[in-house]
Amino acid sequence: MNIADSFLQNYHSFKADVSGRFLSYKELSPQLKKLGAEFRVTEIGRSFLNVPIESVKIGSGPVKILAWSQMHGNETTTTKGLLDLLNFFSQFKDEKEVQQVLNDITLLIIPMLNPDGAARYTRENVNKTDLNRDACDLHEPESRVLRTCFKNFQPDFCFNLHDQRTIFGAGKERNPASLSFLAPSMDEERTLTEVRENAMKLIVAMNKALQGLIPGQVGRFDDSFNINCTGDYFQAQHVPTILFECGHFPGDYQREKTRELFTYSLVVALQAIQSKQYLKEAVDDYFAIPENSKSFYDVILRNVVVKGQELDIAFQFKEIIRAGEIDFLPQVQTMAPRLSVFGHQEIDAKGGVVKNLDKEELSENDIVEVILLNNEKLSIKTL
Repeated sequence: MNIADSFLQNYHSFKADVSGRFLSYKELSPQLKKLGAEFRVTEIGRSFLNVPIESVKIGSGPVKILAWSQMHGNETTTTKGLLDLLNFFSQFKDEKEVQQVLNDITLLIIPMLNPDGAARYTRENVNKTDLNRDACDLHEPESRVLRTCFKNFQPDFCFNLHDQRTIFGAGKERNPASLSFLAPSMDEERTLTEVRENAMKLIVAMNKALQGLIPGQVGRFDDSFNINCTGDYFQAQHVPTILFECGHFPGDYQREKTRELFTYSLVVALQAIQSKQYLKEAVDDYFAIPENSKSFYDVILRNVVVKGQELDIAFQFKEIIRAGEIDFLPQVQTMAPRLSVFGHQEIDAKGGVVKNLDKEELSENDIVEVILLNNEKLSIKTL
């Protein structure tokens, strides 16, 4: 049995019962408490506000993989995916191929590194520090928890799990970057070492599998070196490290489809490591993955008239917490003739006049859920 295929075929039977873009420790904790005896849940530290940071260990093999999620508190897709992965292993633990993975690999997961940021739906922790820029200074307690875990566990691979904004496309075509990967650089010269090449080969294995599901929608993240970034730091310690970035799948602002695709890529990676099949992949295939490009807005109105001038108007959704859920508020990002980027949703206004509901002219940075197009209401939020 190919366990990645089994994952896809049975996904909804073990998908964790958490949903939505907002996920705090309050919602995560009951999920960890429900895990079976085969999972070892341990408190490995506390956040600045004294919230537990926990790890989950599964497997008993010699190859050790460290994965951490919600380093940025508002990036929740990979946390939900990790819960799906744990449920998958629990449901299929008696299958031979799953047993092989768990006999050959020990997986240590930190599902929520930044619980203070998660509670506030912020990228930074409560001290307004980006933990992914604190790898050297270790100013924050959460950063020190991860470093201690890294030193004690001594992983053979690191998986750095994130979400990316809807602005990213995969290359120059009209393809959203639903998933993106990076084998971070180890130095300013972006040297190719065996360690970094192994990370690249594992990405190639995942990309090949994903192309059968989302052709053209996998991107390669920028590899500029910054030793203060956690992935770059761990790669520089000669541990193959992979950055995962969950992006936009068409129409999926809750990222439920992206969640499934991300978790599928994890299953592919684990089986590739267990079988050592990734070592047969070519590094050139990594560089053939199209680079991420900032080529999308959430909504573009084409050929509208503002103040007597024909323009395109681009909207980006601003995410805020409202009643414990994330609300998406359309904000005017730019207005210009013939924008050369794409919209996840586009409308050709064919020269229609656009104003806000007060019949005033639109301006950049305005937040408008509904506009007037030729004096008819048009909801940007529900497109």
